[in-house]
Amino acid sequence: AVVSTQSTGDKRETYFWYLFIVNCVIMGFFTFDFTIRLLTWPRPIDFWKNFFNVLDFLSILPFYVGLLANGVGNGGEDNMDNKQAYVVLRVCRIFRIVRIFKFIRHSRDLLIIMKAVSNAKRELVLLVCLLFIFVITFGSIMYYIESTHNKDFDSIMQSCWWVIVTITTVGYGDMCPQSPGGKLFGGFVLTLGIVFLALPMTIIVSKFSFVYEREKM
Repeated sequence: AVVSTQSTGDKRETYFWYLFIVNCVIMGFFTFDFTIRLLTWPRPIDFWKNFFNVLDFLSILPFYVGLLANGVGNGGEDNMDNKQAYVVLRVCRIFRIVRIFKFIRHSRDLLIIMKAVSNAKRELVLLVCLLFIFVITFGSIMYYIESTHNKDFDSIMQSCWWVIVTITTVGYGDMCPQSPGGKLFGGFVLTLGIVFLALPMTIIVSKFSFVYEREKM
């Protein structure tokens, strides 16, 4: 069993180094491409105004920060620098997800969706503001209705959480009204949530159709 465990550990270490070398080659290529585009861009300030350039930078940065964090962490296992390096490394691993968004530039449909959302940003901001108003208002009302009957609604913020879950028709079921007045008001909020979700879909679909027809021309 010991020999088998050691053999498995050796194979994992070997595969790790193979994958690490491949990752270094790929990141080296992307770094070279990013550097050339940065140096040959007409105006460096305009370079950082491009969304895809910032996306490329965020996808490359975690690799080098991770190397730096690993280098700092080799000084000792119990020192504070090692712990900080470990935290930085964990955060950088999360930012690797940004690399997925690089596929957007290669998909015409995804670009159309982004343009449609961008054209509807004023309507979406208005939607978020209305959602905030509804959550605060209905959360406060539900708190005063249910606070004396239900211990789950022990604060306005907790009631606001229930409103968000209800108005978006998610319905986790972790908390629900128990009094007749709370159930009646909860039904009203749920019905309003269906209407509330239908509004942005109409706006986004109309914007998407407009952008799609414009891109086809």
